[in-house]
Amino acid sequence: MFVLDTLLHRLKRGCETMAYPDGPAPALPDRHGGALRLDAARCASGCTACVPVCPTTAITRPAGGAGATALDLGRCLFCSACVDVCPTQAVTKTGDHRMAVRTRGDLVLGGPGREQLRLAAALDEKLRRLLGRSLRLRQVSAGGCNACEADTNVLGTIGWDLGRFGIQFVASPRHADGVLITGPVSRNMELALKKTWEAVPGPKIAIAVGACAIAGGPFVDHPEVHHGADEVIPIDLYIPGCPPHPLTILDGLLRVIDRLGAAK
Repeated sequence: MFVLDTLLHRLKRGCETMAYPDGPAPALPDRHGGALRLDAARCASGCTACVPVCPTTAITRPAGGAGATALDLGRCLFCSACVDVCPTQAVTKTGDHRMAVRTRGDLVLGGPGREQLRLAAALDEKLRRLLGRSLRLRQVSAGGCNACEADTNVLGTIGWDLGRFGIQFVASPRHADGVLITGPVSRNMELALKKTWEAVPGPKIAIAVGACAIAGGPFVDHPEVHHGADEVIPIDLYIPGCPPHPLTILDGLLRVIDRLGAAK
């Protein structure tokens, strides 16, 4: 009787997995804000108001405000301090969940044509063919605060159901196609990350999730952490945020295995 009651309850609830990417993406919460946009042409002459408020030096402008402003979303904690103090709205929130890129330089905004991110392209055809448009990932928490780890774990819940895309987290690097790294890669985790990476059979990929794994996050320039996981192993995908929204992580994973289709 208990089993029958459970089945009837599930039938009444119906499918609770989101329609994305076949349907529209769920809206981000207001407090999240999504990716930032930088229109350096709108920066007032001599203005550097946004520079001192950034806790990680993610936004820079030459002294005196005579040169172009640059915003590194890899370092950015998305605290919105720069948005709040900018008198000309040169830095704005977009509400866009899409932020994953393939190269570190693509996270730096500023200059003509660089107002917004150049989003990640899929892996090359040979690698996609070998992976079979699926991913088995070994997650490495390299000194993280558990925020990025929690948002990564959310993808395994019924609402997201990461497994329907052929993406799974595995217990052993021997069973993995690559690694997904969170945290600032502390000196104590450096060797563990290297050994995990070396244990993954090739061809393989590495994904850095969150500001810590990309550039050190709030610990940037601290002697006990690296300036991103790419100082230890080669990175194929960068997913910024502090922490990145689960939708941002999912978008990046689907992009590299070319599973987004019309949702791009």
